[in-house]
Amino acid sequence: MENVLSIITFIPAVAAAVLALFLRGNDAAAQRNAKWVALLATTATFLVSLVILTGFDPANTGMQFVEDREWILGLQYKMGIDGISVLFVLLTTFLMPITIAACWGVETRVKEYMIAFLLLETLMLGVFCALDLVLFYLFFEAGLIPMFLIIGIWGGKERIYAAFKFFLYTFLGSVLMLVAMIAMYVDAGTTDMVALMSHTFASETLSIGGLQIVGGLQTLLFLAFFASFAVKMPMWPVHTWLPDAHVQAPTAGSVVLAAIMLKMGGYGFLRFSLPMFPVGADVMTPLVLWMSAIAIVYTSLVALAQQDMKKLIAYSSVAHMGYVTMGIFAANQQGIDGAIFQMVSHGFISGALFLCVGVIYDRMHTRDIDAYGGLVIRMPAYALIFMFFTMANVGLPGTSGFIGEFLTLMGIFQVNTWVAAVATSGVIFSAAYALFLYRRVVFGDLVKEALKSITDMTSREKAIFAPLVVMTLLLGVYPSLVTDMIGPSVGQLVTEYHAAIPTSSDVAEAASH
Repeated sequence: MENVLSIITFIPAVAAAVLALFLRGNDAAAQRNAKWVALLATTATFLVSLVILTGFDPANTGMQFVEDREWILGLQYKMGIDGISVLFVLLTTFLMPITIAACWGVETRVKEYMIAFLLLETLMLGVFCALDLVLFYLFFEAGLIPMFLIIGIWGGKERIYAAFKFFLYTFLGSVLMLVAMIAMYVDAGTTDMVALMSHTFASETLSIGGLQIVGGLQTLLFLAFFASFAVKMPMWPVHTWLPDAHVQAPTAGSVVLAAIMLKMGGYGFLRFSLPMFPVGADVMTPLVLWMSAIAIVYTSLVALAQQDMKKLIAYSSVAHMGYVTMGIFAANQQGIDGAIFQMVSHGFISGALFLCVGVIYDRMHTRDIDAYGGLVIRMPAYALIFMFFTMANVGLPGTSGFIGEFLTLMGIFQVNTWVAAVATSGVIFSAAYALFLYRRVVFGDLVKEALKSITDMTSREKAIFAPLVVMTLLLGVYPSLVTDMIGPSVGQLVTEYHAAIPTSSDVAEAASH
């Protein structure tokens, strides 16, 4: 199907334009129509994205469904996907209808709310499909605007502070990435990302003001991109914007932020850092691995101390993203397979956990853990679903959470056993904070008067969780659905990465000359 990626990317934007231009009024009928247009548009986007599955060839490690045409000012509009990006496109289109369905209770400026989510979907899909530096940067940065508005307009009491903190953190990191992109264009003479992957940037040691920079230009470019992607993930210690953003964001905003937007950082590492700056990545790998290990342990301990349910799950997300960065920079087949699997799995599980918080927040209007207890008595269906995703978050075998962590730890163990040992302790910590949360919210006696009339999940709420339960179980028992699709592309990435890194004998020979 010709131009399928552009069609998938821009269906939500067209629906947003329709809402903006043709929907008038703010009565109940107009609000309902806005929700239905958004739901139908995101569902249509998902259905069209299934075309990718029918025509995608996992054995082909190159770019597929490529669209390449002249744009403005001589720039290229180039889109395409490979085994690494295809899953992120499908994850985005799969989760967005669920997210819109979770917005059904919103009553404030509904049309604008739906427009923000539709535009956000277009921009996120653009990030995963773009094959031109300028196009990638435009999609990557523009995605901040709808999320900034979602947090700042429909968020909680501290929403303005959280929105600006989110925007400034992620924008400032990306300024360095823009400088690096300009340097890449000057050096390589192209903004084509496929061409840049085969271009060799200088890696001779540079001396700047007496400071020796091993890896030269590659290390500098790597650090500039790292500044942007590390904040987006987010990695410790630049993670502090995430708990604030999650706590203040509406439920649907938290779902998109955790399930999709954080993955842009990991995708950036796989698309830019390893293939384009392999020597720089190799130089910085020990630092990144230890940062990831510290993130896993530190944020797990911080999660244990939280009283706000959303904040606890937000810190849990930072810990799980630590496994992702660790797997990526292990730079072997198991590590990167595990990192991609973990990102996809985390999309389902963390999205579901934020939806679980949303279910009881809609009823009680508080996220304080101490305000709950004994919910299993009044909400057995909720208790079952919450337990399932809590177990998946811990990494229970049979769920997708286990596969991602296990593969990642296998990959890192081959590279650095000390980092692997520290990271493995995070599995125990994750069980501690997740079960601690579940016990206090769901078990115990139903003593609080406000909870004695609370109602169980509605049919609509159960329907929202059903596809997430199915995917979490399916990938847990049949992980080759993912690994078969990404395997060849990851294998080529690993091979080319190691071929581009000078061995110790190469370095010694260069020094002797």
